[in-house]
Amino acid sequence: MPEFVNPIEILNQLELQSSMIAADFGCGTGGWTIPLAQRLEQGKVFAIDILEEPLSALKAKTSLQGISNINRILADVERGVPEIQDSSCDLVLMTDLLFQIDEREVVFKEANRVLKTGSKILVVSWNVDSSFGPRQGKVSPDEVKEIAKNSGFKLEKQFKAGDYHYGLVFTKV
Repeated sequence: MPEFVNPIEILNQLELQSSMIAADFGCGTGGWTIPLAQRLEQGKVFAIDILEEPLSALKAKTSLQGISNINRILADVERGVPEIQDSSCDLVLMTDLLFQIDEREVVFKEANRVLKTGSKILVVSWNVDSSFGPRQGKVSPDEVKEIAKNSGFKLEKQFKAGDYHYGLVFTKV
């Protein structure tokens, strides 16, 4: 039986504190946003997506579950997210995002802008050689590491994230 990405297990690997402020770049309908918001009870999660539909679905889900620490933002992370202040976040998530965007360097620079020094980025992305998932746009861990390094981050950890994904954790230097 194939093992898929488990957001809760992966988030458990991070040293999360309940008062952190996080940004989920390309949040979709909240598969990562909701478990993250539940962990950051006294904190806040900025849920950013380029499409209104997934943000509406996220709003409905969080209303049903009584989650109130998510700030939904309709924005294109490749163009920046001015609603988030400079150096205000402790964590940025980029999960199943990189295969969908053209300007990866720009997105890492935006993460650098919103993160405090010493804060982290979690990248979870499709394995390039995976027969499952998107046919185009997959990016290798080495390419992500190079982009991150050139954007002011150092690699902290690399791990297997299910049978079809890899995970990387970077720290802002």
